[in-house]
Amino acid sequence: MSNIKILWVDDEIDLLKPHILFLEKKNYDVTTCNNGQDAIELFEENNYDVVFLDENMPGLSGLETLQEIKEKKSSVPVIMITKSEEEYIMEEAIGSKIADYLIKPVNPNQILLSLKKNLDHSRLVSEKTTLDYQKEFRKIAMDLAMVNTYEDWVELYKKLVYWEMELENIEDQGMIEILESQKTEANVQFGKFIEKNYEDWIQDEDDAPILSHNLFGKLVAPEIRKKDKPILFVVIDNLRYDQWKAFEGIVNNHYKLEKEVSFFSILPTATQYARNAIFSGLLPIDMEKKYPQYWKNDIDEGGKNMHEGEFLTEQLKRLGLNIKQEYYKITNFKDGKKLAENFKALKNNDLTTVVYNFVDMLSHAKTEMDVVKELASNDKAYRSLTQSWFKNSPLLDLIQQAQQNGFRLIITTDHGTINCKNPSKVIGDRNTSLNLRYKTGRSLTYEDKDVYAVKDPKKIGLPAINMSSSFIFAKNDLFLAYVNNYNHYVSYYRNTYQHGGISLEEMIIPFLVLEPK
Repeated sequence: MSNIKILWVDDEIDLLKPHILFLEKKNYDVTTCNNGQDAIELFEENNYDVVFLDENMPGLSGLETLQEIKEKKSSVPVIMITKSEEEYIMEEAIGSKIADYLIKPVNPNQILLSLKKNLDHSRLVSEKTTLDYQKEFRKIAMDLAMVNTYEDWVELYKKLVYWEMELENIEDQGMIEILESQKTEANVQFGKFIEKNYEDWIQDEDDAPILSHNLFGKLVAPEIRKKDKPILFVVIDNLRYDQWKAFEGIVNNHYKLEKEVSFFSILPTATQYARNAIFSGLLPIDMEKKYPQYWKNDIDEGGKNMHEGEFLTEQLKRLGLNIKQEYYKITNFKDGKKLAENFKALKNNDLTTVVYNFVDMLSHAKTEMDVVKELASNDKAYRSLTQSWFKNSPLLDLIQQAQQNGFRLIITTDHGTINCKNPSKVIGDRNTSLNLRYKTGRSLTYEDKDVYAVKDPKKIGLPAINMSSSFIFAKNDLFLAYVNNYNHYVSYYRNTYQHGGISLEEMIIPFLVLEPK
C-alpha cells in the first residue's frame, strides 16, 4: 500500500493525529493541511490517489474546495468527513460526485473501510467474484448433468447469464473462458433437449412452456382485462435476455418490475415466424390457412412482417377484447422521435403496441459493416452497444413519457440471437431458404449431428413450401454454409450474430410487466 497517497484537509487536523498514525502504520502516505486554499495548491502540485475533506472550514468551505478539486481532476475520489448532518450539505456533496460521506466522530476502521471501498474495490470484487464462481462452477456442472425440464433450462440459462455479466467486469480471463466452455456445453445439451421435446410441445400445449403463439393470450390479454391503466406494449426485435439485463437499470429509474416470465420462441427463431406468431396468436401453419393474404413463405417475394397490425386486430377480436388500440413499427430514429413527441395523443388508448427494430438492425450491421464488427466483437461488447443505444434512443423517451402518463409498460421480444463461430456444410437447390441458422427446401443435404431435422413441418406447426419440403435448424453456435464458395462464405459470416436456430440465447427470451414509479 506504500504507493497510495492521501491528502487530508481539516481545520482541526491536529486532533486527527491518531487516525493519521494508524494509516501510516498501514503504509499509506498521508499529507495534511488545514484549509481549502492550501489543499487546492497541494492538489495541483501532487498526484494524490484520494482526498479526505472536511466540509465546515473557515475560508473556502469543503463544498467550494470540492468543486475546485473536481474541476482539476474529476477522477480522484473525494471522501467528505464532517460533523454536519444537514441534509442539503449531503445532497450537494453527493450531487458533486463524492466517493463517500462520513459523519464525525469516525474511528480508524471506518476510514480504512472507505479507503478499501474506493481504492481497492476492483481487486476485492475481482477476487470475491472469482472465488464465488469457482464454487458455483461445480453446482452448474451438476445442474447441467441433471436438467430435464424447460423450467430447469430457464433457471440454468439465467444463472449462466448472471455469472457472465459478473465475470465480464473482472480481469481474470481464465474464469471467463471456463464460463464460455460451460455455456457451450449447455447449448449442446439444450439442442438435444429441444430435439427431444419440441414436437410434443407443439402437439400438447398443456405440457409446454409459453411459446410465441400463446404469449399474447396468456400474458398480455390478462393485463388488458384489468382495465386499470393504459398499456404500452413494446416488442424489441431480436432482444436477448442478457441485453435486457444490460439496460434494466435504466428502465428502473422510471418503472418498477412487477412480473418477469421467460418464454420460448417458436422455431424458426426468426422474425417472420416468431413475431407474426406473437401478434396473430397462431402457429405459422394456421396463419397460412386462415390469413393467406397476410402470410408469406421464405421464398415468396415481399416483406414477411408487413401485416402484424392486422394480425393483432384479428387476435384481439378472437379474444373478445373490444378496446381502443394502435400499432406502430419503428425502424429508424426519426420515426421513434416523432412517436415520442406525440405520445400524449396515445393516452386514451387501452393498448399502444410498438415494435422497435434497432437491435435486429444492429445484428445485421455487424455482419455487413467492419466498424460494427469491431464494436460488437463479443457478447460483452454487444451488450454494451445495446445499452449505449438504449440510453440515447427515442425508445427511452417513449418509456419516460409512458411513465409520466401512468401507462403500464410491457417489454418483450420475438427471439434472441447467437454469435455464430463454426460452420456446418449444407447443400440445397435454388429454392432453399437463405437464413444461416435454418433452411427449408426439398433437397437438403446436411450434417445430421449439427441440426434438428424435421421431415414433416406440419408436426411442428410450420407450412411446407411444397410436398417434399423439410426444415433443418442449426444447433449450438453453428451457421449453415453452402459448399459452393465455402471459404469465402465462412470467412464472411464467422463471428456474426444470427438467429433462426436452436440455442439458449435465441429461444429463452424475456417477458416483463412494469408499473410506473
